[in-house]
Amino acid sequence: MNQSTENNLTSRRDFLKTTGTLAAASALAGVSIPHVHAADHNTIQVVLIGCGGRGTGAAANALSVDNGPIKLVAMADVFDENLKRSYNALQKDHAAKMDVPADRQFVGFDGYKKAMDCLKPGDVAIFTTPLAFRWVHFAYAIEKNLNVFMEKPLTADGPTSKRMLKLGEESVAKNLKVGVGLMSRHSQALQELHKRIQDGEIGDIILMRAYRMAPGPLASAFSEKWPGKPSELLWQISRFHSFIWASGGCFSDFYIHHVDHCCWMKNAWPIKAQAIGGRHYRYDNVDQNFDSYSVEYTFEDGAKMIMDGRCMNGANAIYSSYAHGSKGSAVIAKSGDWGNGQPSSTHKGQNLSRASLIWESKVKGENPYQNEWNSLIDAIRNDKKHNEVKRGVYASIATSMGRMAAHTAQEISWDDMLNCDQEFAPGADKFTMDSPAPVVADAQGRYPVPQPGRAGGHEYGPAVA
Repeated sequence: MNQSTENNLTSRRDFLKTTGTLAAASALAGVSIPHVHAADHNTIQVVLIGCGGRGTGAAANALSVDNGPIKLVAMADVFDENLKRSYNALQKDHAAKMDVPADRQFVGFDGYKKAMDCLKPGDVAIFTTPLAFRWVHFAYAIEKNLNVFMEKPLTADGPTSKRMLKLGEESVAKNLKVGVGLMSRHSQALQELHKRIQDGEIGDIILMRAYRMAPGPLASAFSEKWPGKPSELLWQISRFHSFIWASGGCFSDFYIHHVDHCCWMKNAWPIKAQAIGGRHYRYDNVDQNFDSYSVEYTFEDGAKMIMDGRCMNGANAIYSSYAHGSKGSAVIAKSGDWGNGQPSSTHKGQNLSRASLIWESKVKGENPYQNEWNSLIDAIRNDKKHNEVKRGVYASIATSMGRMAAHTAQEISWDDMLNCDQEFAPGADKFTMDSPAPVVADAQGRYPVPQPGRAGGHEYGPAVA
């Protein structure tokens, strides 16, 4: 869409106000809009690109927003079975808001374009594919003047981080509304805690501690050859948590929530990181993850954040985070309530006990995943500023700093991470069903793994002998 056409478009808010009038008709004159169905003019149309579990959940959240008519009109994935499974799951609870006939169910690497071509400017595209494709899909959405919801993480390396920051600036210039799936920031409990910390309730933050300890294989972070996928590339995509190019590995995909909400409480991003980690049980190298990580982040004022992560069978499960200040301390997220983290609380001193309690959140039963969608759709309907791209990229960079520090055994600064030239999935915009995979196994089927201290400034060398 060229600049002159863009300038002739009204905002969605103005469009809603002028439905059925000559003003709305003239505002859209000359614009090619796919006619998906005979919907009311104030219906927000949504497409889902990436039909796995998280994508299905995001689409369900979108269709659950109740501030006006909304419909899912197209779906796309590289796996037909994923698309069908997602479609059937959404049909059970949201059939009245589903309008996705067979000819708008797209399978293949070009499906994202076909799905977004079903929308008109101001509609919404959901991106829940592996992160390697995030910049590819976002660039096309900006070209089509579409609002976006995209799942975290947004990037795993320096080149794509720079690319996404530039695309984010373009989306802001076009007044596009963009949500990023770091739902902790939409938790009412954490919002109240953030306000209290900023108001000085626990003093200046000196230390933060974060723990995400999974008791066993989580998602596709552990892999076994071969689950019957037709190509090496498709197999790696189906096991995306196992590969740094596709997801940033388990560190980026799982631990980013803790990194993000701790940095939010501090209102700052770390300037450097040092870390350790290791592979205890992954002898077959059918993935690129460590089993455990421990990262020390440093902020500009000298404050520290410790991020510990683990993914091991039989290990203790922990999901929690804490802030320690000069006057007191806080529970940010509470172990046992995965993804929600309630109740948050503040305390006198450093002992997190009932006796030291100052405040405890009283929010019950909220769903931050739904909250973030409510905010996004409200911003679209009422033309409110809402663009989370820069923050989403910064959270991804901060998380990748920790991963890179562990994988290289070097101290990694923010600039080191952002300016590292290693791009994990170059040419992702040109992938086809016949493309080679970004990483290749050796003759024994083992993939390149991180080799701390031995791989120079990059995160992994060749497959080990």
